Amino acid sequence: MPEQKEHEYTPRETMDMSDREFRLGDGNISGYIACGLGVLSFLAVLCYLFPSYLTTTDLRQAYDGETLQTVLMVGMWTSLAFGLLTFILGKRRKLGAIGVVFTAIAMWLGGYNVPVEPVTPNPLSLGLDWLILSLIASVVIFTFLEKIFPKYKEQAILRPEWQLDLWYFCFNHLLIAILLLIGNYFVATVFDWALSTDLQQALQSLPILAQVIIIIFCADFVLYWSHRCFHEIPKLWPFHAVHHSVEHMDWLAGSRNHIIQTIVDRSIAMVPLYLLGPDKAALDIYVTFAALQAVIVHSNISVPWGPLKYFLVTPQYHHWHHSSDAPAIDTNYAVHMPLYDRLFGTYHMPIEHWPKEYGTTKRLPRTFMGQLAYPFKKQE
Repeated sequence: MPEQKEHEYTPRETMDMSDREFRLGDGNISGYIACGLGVLSFLAVLCYLFPSYLTTTDLRQAYDGETLQTVLMVGMWTSLAFGLLTFILGKRRKLGAIGVVFTAIAMWLGGYNVPVEPVTPNPLSLGLDWLILSLIASVVIFTFLEKIFPKYKEQAILRPEWQLDLWYFCFNHLLIAILLLIGNYFVATVFDWALSTDLQQALQSLPILAQVIIIIFCADFVLYWSHRCFHEIPKLWPFHAVHHSVEHMDWLAGSRNHIIQTIVDRSIAMVPLYLLGPDKAALDIYVTFAALQAVIVHSNISVPWGPLKYFLVTPQYHHWHHSSDAPAIDTNYAVHMPLYDRLFGTYHMPIEHWPKEYGTTKRLPRTFMGQLAYPFKKQE
């Protein structure tokens, strides 16, 4: 058998994005702030007007609607102020005008004075409140981190195809209630026979931290094999290829998922949680951990993780999973820990290097509808 040539790792050359950078005085900062806050303010008012149809019952119990009306007030007036600034600067007036118009409509509908009504549970409600809160938190936290600790300093916030990934972000968050409904139905129907009261009571008798650790080990095992199937079964790969079509990694990149894979992933992830039956506190900790890690591992962040990199999936580790460099293809399937990649021979982590290229070896369509239809077309 001929000896394989050792792969030569070379640094990534980030494309010139200087024309996409935010600079004081160019109107981009004020324009995008005005537009973003204006649209989000309008959507937030709709949440207050139609809580049973547009908000998630569990999430509404976790925040104070009246307190968030103060935040809404600040957001609306900030949108108007920055919208006015775009006209003073004479730049990005369209973005500023969009923000002003949406804020004006929000005020006309009642703005931050809409009475806070109790929420009647609706299993088919859209998660609009979840979308608004998670988007604001993600933009503030991860944009800050990516600018303070960037791996690729030249990569702009508005990098190529950010609009496509923002659409995926919104689409997947709006469907959160429906996805949970499908997932719950799947596990309850298919795995009801496997429920064990003794197992669940044994787990619940353990300290919360121990429950969380067990959940992570069990969930990662299931997700590892699900992920590996999407890579190694030819009929499944086109669905997962949509996720790998991202060519510039940042916190928003992880949102790009085909709806079929999103449904499968959410359903599969619920299986160990359903069977183990942990305390709600342990379940909440795990869900928060999993959600944060999913964003962080796709982010454009380079921080020293120290010994944690041997126990947790980090940005560098998962970036290699997204690499189209030859030795990295079909590796690093684990979602939470590198353990199962090590055990099953799919581990790839050259500590001194990061990928040169991201994306798929065969380029996919670059639109949402094109990617939605891609897996159903005949593959060459």
